[in-house]
Amino acid sequence: MRVFIDCDVLLDVALARKPFLNASAAVLHWAAAGGEAAVAWHSLCNCAYLLKGGGRPFLERLLKIVEVAPVRTIDARRAMELPMPDLEDAFQASAALAWKADVITTRNVSDYKRSPLKATTPAKLLPRLKA
Repeated sequence: MRVFIDCDVLLDVALARKPFLNASAAVLHWAAAGGEAAVAWHSLCNCAYLLKGGGRPFLERLLKIVEVAPVRTIDARRAMELPMPDLEDAFQASAALAWKADVITTRNVSDYKRSPLKATTPAKLLPRLKA
């Protein structure tokens, strides 16, 4: 399964945000164990900005276990056309499509109701990753 990881899942781990930490960390552990996972380029920027000085070590570890979805101008244009109210989420969905993800994992599933890809929380995704 190809799993696209939304920025909120990354921040849950980096900032040890409870009660989300355990499930989000488990998704990253799955990726570290050889699971196919990717993130959007702009998620790296968001993390670097929000984590300030702690961003670099977290991102260095992250980039050892996930891919960065390759996107182009056409993917950005597609995001602008998606019927999603939050444009940042549309950029996430478009990057996930470009990477040919099977699913997006996020805590904000409701933001992805109109996404062309199904979104699920890390907690709900974990049983599928173990199957």
